[in-house]
Amino acid sequence: MKLAQLQVSEFTQLLASDAPAPGGGSAAALEGAIGAALTAMVCELTAGKKQYAEHKDFILETQKKAEALRVRFNDVMDRDTEAFMVVSNAFGMPKSTDEEKAARSAAIQKGLVCCTETPFEMMQLAAETIELTASLLGRFNESAASDLGVAALSMRSAVQGAWLNVLINIGSLKDRELAESYRSRGTALLEKTLALADQVYSTVLTLV
Repeated sequence: MKLAQLQVSEFTQLLASDAPAPGGGSAAALEGAIGAALTAMVCELTAGKKQYAEHKDFILETQKKAEALRVRFNDVMDRDTEAFMVVSNAFGMPKSTDEEKAARSAAIQKGLVCCTETPFEMMQLAAETIELTASLLGRFNESAASDLGVAALSMRSAVQGAWLNVLINIGSLKDRELAESYRSRGTALLEKTLALADQVYSTVLTLV
């Protein structure tokens, strides 16, 4: 089952159930996809407008990039759920003997790495997307200012949600060097994305 192919009502119903996945990670990816989609939408509403003709090439290229990011967010949404299921299955492995315990522990650790990689990728995508969103300031159809503001808020939610999922997984990693690498890189992505999201939102408030 591909989450990105579900109807909104189906996705939210599944999210509200007692199923262990999808969960917060998938929701964060969806927020990212929404933010990228809104960024592309603002470009669509700007392209072709005479007063923004000087920015036409830039707007069209930005729209293309935003649409590609939307697709990538949809993809990582499903891969995040798949990674979670790997860990879930690992916890269900037998642990009667020392050999079984060792195999189970190794499988869990391997799964945790995968469960860290996907939300970290979401953070990278969020940082890339908010750069596009922010680059539109001063060059977009201001009648769509509220849409650009919601795009920024969506990216803020996406990066913070993904960060929580990174943190909860690295806390259980035995490879502390890898865990600290994710922590330092994630912190940098978080700060960068939040700063740009706040910049876009603050600018939009002056336009609406």
